[in-house]
Amino acid sequence: MIFDYHLHTPLCGHAVGQPREYVMKAIERGLIEVGFSDHNPTAFYFDDWRMRLDQLDEYLELIEETRAEFPHFPIRLGLECDFLLGHEEHIRYLTTLAPWDYLIGAVHYISKDWDIDNPAKLDRWKESDVEEVWTEYFSLYTKMACSGLFDFLAHPDLVKKFNHKPHQDLSSFYKESLTAMADHKLAFEINTAGLRKPVKEIYPEKRFLEMAFKKRIPILISSDAHSPSEVGSDFDIALDLIREVGYRELTLFRSRKKVVFPL
Repeated sequence: MIFDYHLHTPLCGHAVGQPREYVMKAIERGLIEVGFSDHNPTAFYFDDWRMRLDQLDEYLELIEETRAEFPHFPIRLGLECDFLLGHEEHIRYLTTLAPWDYLIGAVHYISKDWDIDNPAKLDRWKESDVEEVWTEYFSLYTKMACSGLFDFLAHPDLVKKFNHKPHQDLSSFYKESLTAMADHKLAFEINTAGLRKPVKEIYPEKRFLEMAFKKRIPILISSDAHSPSEVGSDFDIALDLIREVGYRELTLFRSRKKVVFPL
């Protein structure tokens, strides 16, 4: 009995399958509800992996059509929003455009032209100091947590996707972000997509989770599915991990309000 709030649609340009197929897979796997949270449109052309602003109505219609087809299965409405310094007002504008159940904050860009999880830009790692990249990534993650814009935060250590890690205790990178999340009463997701990426690890790693548990930061589990087959993927592994750390509840969302769900 679990749920998956991080599902994408073809409108992002790099996902396949229609929302109804994601819901059918969720029901098949015994999930109690799902939520769609495709990449947010920006106010101007920014990259080729998100819907355009003029496609937002189409996104909302897709979700409503899917809800109508599955009236007895809860389907939540969300967005995965990139935190871009200087563009916070656009996120505030997006909050007015639909009755969202949640907004997910995410850091993909550490500069205006480098989305660090983009395989097309792997060469940038060869030109960069790994420790500096991690420092900048978590600095932005902390600012995102302090922004007050989001309900929960995505894939906390996405920066490790291609297995570039500093040769030191990684706890020092996590501390400020975790303090900010605790202070602003944010949740974050345990994202199983990392198991399908070069790093072959859940986002975030166990040490991050242990530090979060000590601060009583709430969590949920997400697949970050870009195809129906990925819905609920590897949730058994994620559940084992969070139980080992000590978590005994997850966090649901209703109209941007938290609801505690015991495991």
